[in-house]
Amino acid sequence: MIEVVAALIWDKDKFMICQRPATKARGLLWEFVGGKVEPGETKEQALIRECQEELSITLSVGSEFMIVTHEYPDITVHLSLFNAMIAEGVPQMLEHNDIQWITVDEIPNFEFCPADEVILQQIRSCRQGVKREGTES
Repeated sequence: MIEVVAALIWDKDKFMICQRPATKARGLLWEFVGGKVEPGETKEQALIRECQEELSITLSVGSEFMIVTHEYPDITVHLSLFNAMIAEGVPQMLEHNDIQWITVDEIPNFEFCPADEVILQQIRSCRQGVKREGTES
């Protein structure tokens, strides 16, 4: 099993998604930015490093949003998704094929990595709860 971290980065009512390079496993599918935790790193340190390497941004890592374990045919990932904010920099496409900021309603327009599907359902549920309470701007 591989330990993986990812960032849920919001900007008002939109969150960031990244399209995997065509040459990688699950190529051209959409995902949350992040990557593998290296030996000796905390999850938060790994997430900060991955975002610097992949997007040239510095993150402020917040609380854990959720944890998912998913079995792909070639690998099993234990994915920790963290709430995060961009502390410094503007996202650059250093590794990904594309970067988008999308609303919850736009989720169906993108094909995501299977491990992210349960996360996307949780994001939808959370945002719909906010809308029902009437607190969303």
